[in-house]
Amino acid sequence: MTAATADPGAETADSRRYLILGTVTLSTLLFAMTTTNSYVVLPQMQGSLSATQDQIAWSVTFNLMATAVMTPMSGWLANRFGRRAIMLYCVTGFSIASVLSGTATTLESLIAFRIAQGVLGAPIVPLSQAIILNTFPRSQHGLATAIWGLGVVCGPVIGPTIGGFVAEEYTWRWVFFMTAPICMLAIFLVYVFITDNRRNLGTRLDWTGFLALSIAIAAFQLIMDRGDRLYWFDSLEIILEASIAAFGLYVFVVHTLTTDKPFLPPQLLLDRNFALGLCFAFAFGALSFVPMILIPPLLQDLRSVPDSVVGIVLASRGIGSIIGNFTVVAMGRIDPRIGLTIGFGSQALSGLLMAQYDLDVTIWNAMWTSAFQGFGNSFLWVPLTVLTFATLQPRQMGEATAVFHLIRNLGSAIFISICVGAVVHYSSVNYAVISEHVSPFNEVFQYPGIAGAWSLDGLSSLSRIGDEVQRQAAMIGYTNAFYLFSAVAAAVIPFIFLLKRPVQSD
Repeated sequence: MTAATADPGAETADSRRYLILGTVTLSTLLFAMTTTNSYVVLPQMQGSLSATQDQIAWSVTFNLMATAVMTPMSGWLANRFGRRAIMLYCVTGFSIASVLSGTATTLESLIAFRIAQGVLGAPIVPLSQAIILNTFPRSQHGLATAIWGLGVVCGPVIGPTIGGFVAEEYTWRWVFFMTAPICMLAIFLVYVFITDNRRNLGTRLDWTGFLALSIAIAAFQLIMDRGDRLYWFDSLEIILEASIAAFGLYVFVVHTLTTDKPFLPPQLLLDRNFALGLCFAFAFGALSFVPMILIPPLLQDLRSVPDSVVGIVLASRGIGSIIGNFTVVAMGRIDPRIGLTIGFGSQALSGLLMAQYDLDVTIWNAMWTSAFQGFGNSFLWVPLTVLTFATLQPRQMGEATAVFHLIRNLGSAIFISICVGAVVHYSSVNYAVISEHVSPFNEVFQYPGIAGAWSLDGLSSLSRIGDEVQRQAAMIGYTNAFYLFSAVAAAVIPFIFLLKRPVQSD
């Protein structure tokens, strides 16, 4: 009895343990695959829904924002309703929202379904990890977590690869529909094998803090997504959203400092490693998805690369992540700060390499740079989590993990908005600058040997020049966004060794 109490997984039969592991791994794979397979069809969705590049990116940023807000609630929901019930409801709801995303006929409905995906899918990963740790004895936690991690790693490989071929053969809607069989299987397995119904009804949620923070985050995300289009504070809408965000943040901070049990305990920030770790978590989140958002429209719109090939390019990032994960394991017990330096350094270098893309970029160049970016990204997760939580007490882990995932997802949503906004802004600016030189007064056009096939005679010739100017201007926009990506990765490297190295235990 004592052993079982000390190690909850000791009483579970081996066969059932691995059935539970397979169930939560499939659920995690479904979440990771469905979240990433839509990236390959962003240009298709943009055309189908008559949206601009920054508008279609909202389907990604609001999904991430919803995931960020709901992730800290996972523990409370599991305590209140039981892990089995929440897993069943979330996997079912996430599956329905995924299928509905494929039926969207307007940008607004697509964003609504993607927000539902984020809300319902957020608890899947943290609850899956908690179920594994509770099912297996401590001696098998490493093996079980490694197997479960395959779902997280393989999802971004399988999703874009299959999604690209499906979208090319049919339409972007089938990228969402194709997951339906996996959804039904996951629901069935959760219903049969997940049996943990334990509850802790004494657990309370700080609703005031949660709602105030949610409102502040949602308003801020709207500002980031719509600011450039509405000329920032020249717009009444942006002023209103900024006021709502400021009020929500004010209520959250004041309430957090004055209540006994706040939604996010401020005492956690007194720990140096954790406070710095949150900054690195924000940067880690910021760097995680930007290339997956920018590369598909770059290749499809500027190079006319088919969806199936774009899917393979995105899948190469996942392959790089798999290689990187094995490398991290092989490096064993080295100082995690070194691993973190390698990770952010690789990200900075990959950003510089992607900034060298031009309108003649080859598929091979796009693939190996994407794989290198995934390789560097895989170096960040393990050392970052080890360093961030190294100096916290065990009783603080629940709240600390919630804050960590919240900040990470917010970093992803905010930086995607910034980078897509940079592409749109610099594209329009450079279009205006370059088009000034398309004029009869430009002497280049007086010499056919220099001007080549370009001519100002006739509407068709002007149209071809206009299209080429648009492509060149857009390429400059992408280049600037990749330089920004690289700068963020490089900027955090000098601060890594401010983190305390965790004490090694033999």
